[in-house]
Amino acid sequence: MYKTSCLLAVLALAFSVDADAQAVRSAIRGQIPAEQAIEFVDREGTVCGKVESVRHAQNSSGEPTFLYMGGDFPRHTFSVRIWGKDRDKFRPEPEALAGKVLCATGRIARASGRAEIVVASPSSLALAAD
Repeated sequence: MYKTSCLLAVLALAFSVDADAQAVRSAIRGQIPAEQAIEFVDREGTVCGKVESVRHAQNSSGEPTFLYMGGDFPRHTFSVRIWGKDRDKFRPEPEALAGKVLCATGRIARASGRAEIVVASPSSLALAAD
């Protein structure tokens, strides 16, 4: 039992170190993982992650569309906000990005305790290479 517990602890540490190393490699390439974007608030950056879900808040002021990354809403760590006035610039529609790995470039801000980038142009978004 003790040996099994020790082995599991070593494996967990190895995976944790590997994940940290991957995050460092991404940051060196200029990409910030969605889960770490909160550490870069008030800076320009490129945040990348899988779009877990998309929500067009048509009944909210400004009719924003949110691309949730780093977990599904409401447990996400990062979102991309597209204001309603800019939504028609995005083709295909933002909903087509669900499930894709995406990078958003811009000013990283804090919104509702999470990191967020507001984009007004499709040129601020790019599908990431896996």
